[in-house]
Amino acid sequence: MRKRYRFFGRVQGVGFRITALRAADAYGLTGWVRNEYDGSVTVEAQGSAVSLGRFLALIKDDYYIRVDDMEITDLEEVQGEKHFRVRY
Repeated sequence: MRKRYRFFGRVQGVGFRITALRAADAYGLTGWVRNEYDGSVTVEAQGSAVSLGRFLALIKDDYYIRVDDMEITDLEEVQGEKHFRVRY
């Protein structure tokens, strides 16, 4: 399954993208993460439901990150995607 997450709160300038990258690698997810101009962060992540749930728990539990709100959208899976990366 693939999801788009949009995170709002203290999510830029606190290591969110590197935390997401490490969490995605730990749980075998593919996709990407990027900062948005409005101060939010968007993540597209693909993997099993269990892995996506663990990924979310890990990035929301970081000491410096504070997620005040989150939007979740279901997406079609991307075939052939092999890695999770930071987009700029």
